[in-house]
This record gives sequence, structure tokens and C-alpha cells, in this order.
Amino acid sequence: MLHRQLFFERVLPIAILALAAVSVPWLMLSPEGLPRLDRLRAERAEVDDEVSRLSQEIHELRAEVKRIKQDPTAVEQVARDELGLVRKTEVVYQFSK
Repeated sequence: MLHRQLFFERVLPIAILALAAVSVPWLMLSPEGLPRLDRLRAERAEVDDEVSRLSQEIHELRAEVKRIKQDPTAVEQVARDELGLVRKTEVVYQFSK
């Protein structure tokens, strides 16, 4: 009985501390430890930047959609710039380079 009590009071805590002293640095310095954490943080920063850029793009596209819905001249501008359309009364001259 005394032997078991000695084990639980002295040997087991020392063994746990020794195991922690060896395993914690090993886990932190292993490829799945701190280096992975750094890679994940960098990846998170890139994703946050991409989300910010896409949010700005969405905002700009919504503003363009609103402008096209409300302004007939905006519709004409899109038709000219993106579709290459012209009015019936206009003449298009094309020059070779």
C-alpha cells in the first residue's frame, strides 16, 4: 500500500512533467507545430485580403447594376463599350493597324 501511495504522490507527477518537458517542445517544433501555425496564419491573411478585394468588387458591381437600371445613358455606354453596338444613324470606320 505504501509503495502504491509513493508511486501516485512522487513518481507519477515527475513522470508526467518529464513527458511534458520532452513532448511539448517536440510538438511545437515539429512540422505540425509552430511552423504549421505560421503557414496557417499567412494563409489566413491572404484569404482575408482576397475577401476584402472581392467585397470591394461586389460593391462596385452592385453600384454599376444600380446605375444601369436607373440611367439609360449607362445602358447605352455598356452596349457601346462591351458589345460594340452603334446606332442606326452612325457610321463605323475601321482602320487596319
